[in-house]
Amino acid sequence: MFKFLIVIRPLGLLYGSAGAFLSPENLVGRSGAKFPPDAGTLSGLILATNQEQKFSDHQELKTNLAVAGAFWAESDHPENFFVPIPRSRIVGEKNKDFDEWALTNNKWERQHPDLDPEYQWQSINSWHKQTPQLKRPEKGKLNDVGKTPWEFMPILHPYLKDDEKHVRDRDGLFLENAVQMREDSCLVYLSTHKLPDGWYRFGGENHIVEITSQAITEHSSISKLLKQKIGRSFALITPAVWGSNNLSTRYPNDVRFSNKRPEMLTDRPEPWRYRVGKGEAQNKRASKLSIGRYAVPAGTVYVVKHPLDLTWWDFPPEWFASGEGLPLRQFGCGLCLPVEIKIEPKVEPKADQKIKQTGED
Repeated sequence: MFKFLIVIRPLGLLYGSAGAFLSPENLVGRSGAKFPPDAGTLSGLILATNQEQKFSDHQELKTNLAVAGAFWAESDHPENFFVPIPRSRIVGEKNKDFDEWALTNNKWERQHPDLDPEYQWQSINSWHKQTPQLKRPEKGKLNDVGKTPWEFMPILHPYLKDDEKHVRDRDGLFLENAVQMREDSCLVYLSTHKLPDGWYRFGGENHIVEITSQAITEHSSISKLLKQKIGRSFALITPAVWGSNNLSTRYPNDVRFSNKRPEMLTDRPEPWRYRVGKGEAQNKRASKLSIGRYAVPAGTVYVVKHPLDLTWWDFPPEWFASGEGLPLRQFGCGLCLPVEIKIEPKVEPKADQKIKQTGED
């Protein structure tokens, strides 16, 4: 079970990847822009730091380390961090602007299809609130829902020569896809192990952050929520990579998950990959890219035929795709929480209606 909150406070700008699957046309563009860094980035930082500082047995750490995220929070209240809102909830700008998807006769329906969602994040302490009860931000202060607290911004940087601190004579500038977070916000990850407090390079391009670890007590609201068993309906709060080593699927193809295709509220899949291990012998500092996969995005809602009656920790390992380094489950793939979905049973037509439909009368 997750025992620590890893809180990351930026010291200046952070690095925003131009996309997990780069192409010559997408090196500096906004298409597919990716931020914040996945849990795999923090896992790599913890393992690399342990090799230098030895704060834990490395083999035990490699075997049992699990990290999930990314989330964000107000700097003063990281324990009430924000997670993606389930796609079944539509929260508009005004207090009366709300809607919910319901499953009626195996079809998704809602009352106000013209209402667009204005908020993408929900505080973890409000997870079980009814949608009309979710409070919007007031007077600059966050309540139960919030909008993304960062923005992308292009920054020109000088390219230095390899052997001296002077800019190259040709092609001496490059464009970085940087990210600026709101001053009173921070990134938050869940972890089974702590990371020594300090300043670290995080997320590429040598940007510096301050990292602290906060213990999650057994009786905290976070711990109780993570221990709740998943019933028939649940929502992802991190991207999910289900399937095998070579095949990513939209849900685990296992009768224990569902003996029929689950009902889903989702969006287009998102690129998902991480760096692992060392590169060529002559370039030990370079790491290799993992297999490029597509993940089911966070916020996706599943409705399965029978209750799973399991917590995320109890999910069978074979439901998750395996990786080149750590099992992908250790990167928090598919971390989910139970949600309530209004499900109306399928209404079977009466006998006389069946006769009329088939024209047998």
